[in-house]
Amino acid sequence: MPKPYPEEFREDVVRVARNRGPGVTVEQVAADFGVHAMTLWKWMRRADVDAGTKPGTTGQENSPRHLPRGARAELTMHNSSRELTTAS
Repeated sequence: MPKPYPEEFREDVVRVARNRGPGVTVEQVAADFGVHAMTLWKWMRRADVDAGTKPGTTGQENSPRHLPRGARAELTMHNSSRELTTAS
């Protein structure tokens, strides 16, 4: 699995894409930075949700990383046991 791009890189690419000049496409910006155009579109959509300009679940709300370490482990165990129960 490829390593995720650093958050600062994502923010920079999104900023450039949003401030692109007339006649410059998102696909061109993505190619300039070496990312797939769909990846850039997803980053832009996620930035809109995180900024509150579009509806959706923010990255912070969507990730269990905002939970304390013990709560994450408990959530993982709960989800695993639930998967085993539904698989039976």
